[in-house]
Amino acid sequence: MRGHMFSVSTFLDSFAPLAMAARYTLLVSGLGIALGLVIGALICAARMSSNPVLRGFGGLWVSFLRGVPLLVQLLLMYYLLPVIGVNVPAIAAAVISVGICASAYISEIWRGAIAALPKGQTEAAQAIGMAPTTVWTRVILPQAVVMSLPALVNELILLVKASSLVSIVGIMEITRASQAQAATTFRPMEVYLAAACIYLAINLTLAAIGRYLENRMAV
Repeated sequence: MRGHMFSVSTFLDSFAPLAMAARYTLLVSGLGIALGLVIGALICAARMSSNPVLRGFGGLWVSFLRGVPLLVQLLLMYYLLPVIGVNVPAIAAAVISVGICASAYISEIWRGAIAALPKGQTEAAQAIGMAPTTVWTRVILPQAVVMSLPALVNELILLVKASSLVSIVGIMEITRASQAQAATTFRPMEVYLAAACIYLAINLTLAAIGRYLENRMAV
């Protein structure tokens, strides 16, 4: 019975190495969402373009990335790039995969926000001679970002949880570190509970930041 009792010391001792591993979780998630925002804006513009080729490309991009699991995308990125002569570190492959995957969802979030904007604003900007690029960067996107902030924060939280998949290519993020810790201590319950607490703390913090920004922008 003694071996099955919960070990408080193992639980507490697990936090230090898992907190160190959380740096990679935050790095992959943060850089991934940043890349996703940039690509997502471009895909959103393509999907709303009057050019049928751009609309078709944007639709294909979103359909493929939303239809293929992130794990498969990650493995394709990690193993396909060396085949075509592009050797990148595992962390770079992870960030690119997460960013590209996120772009499909972010583009749809922004497309919905833009569709909700009054069309008169775009028409007024065009009437005073604004270039299409300026209309997007000065009029449309700033408002779309504010309107879509709750959904974007939710997407970031989902990315933090999905980042556990990058452990498959050897990145020592929270999940992989907890697996190594559990194998060393033979106390998986305590270690994985500590990992769950760290994930929860990160996501609660992100949700609080999102609410703060939403309130600030609403004023």
